[in-house]
Amino acid sequence: MLGILDYNAGNQTSVRRALDAQNIPSRISADPADLASCQGIIFPGVGAAGTAMQELERTGLARFLNDAAREGRPILGICLGCQILLDHSEENDTDLLGIVRGKARRFPDNGLQEDGSPAPVPHMGWNTVERHIQSPLFQGIPENAFFYFVHSYYVDVPEELVIGTTHYTHPFCSVYGRDGLWGVQFHPEKSGRHGLALLRNFYTYCMGAANAV
Repeated sequence: MLGILDYNAGNQTSVRRALDAQNIPSRISADPADLASCQGIIFPGVGAAGTAMQELERTGLARFLNDAAREGRPILGICLGCQILLDHSEENDTDLLGIVRGKARRFPDNGLQEDGSPAPVPHMGWNTVERHIQSPLFQGIPENAFFYFVHSYYVDVPEELVIGTTHYTHPFCSVYGRDGLWGVQFHPEKSGRHGLALLRNFYTYCMGAANAV
């Protein structure tokens, strides 16, 4: 069973539908005790970092996520969720969970795309992920597969944590982490068959980790 974190920040239902389409059992919950019974946690989100952090602190989910990471429970952060796992965001000058070293930085307003045309903020639409290291998340997914992005901020993490990069105004980290703790800047639940495959790979990893205990 996968737990989908509910903290009033967006796209939990879309994630649930993507899992249901693959017969992957999941539940949406804001209750830390309920989520603690799940074999893996999906931390989705859209919205503002400051508001999201206030809600996570208010509900006790901030502590739950830190405890889950410390205990080795698999976590997948999506979009805003992947940013909130870091130390700090330029959005609202917000201190974040600090589970992963790094910062969320805003794309420049005057940036250019690779062809020299203006690069509007937010970065919105389909783009590729160039993989730098192997990860169980991408098992069976071709190199430079397309995924769907909607974001004004991107993650800046230590090089050893960078799994994949995407180009928009400049190359930025679009996938980071280590086995069992990942963040993806794109929305796998909106990314067609490759996104569904990534969610399936996360579930497979979670079940394997649970069975190994």
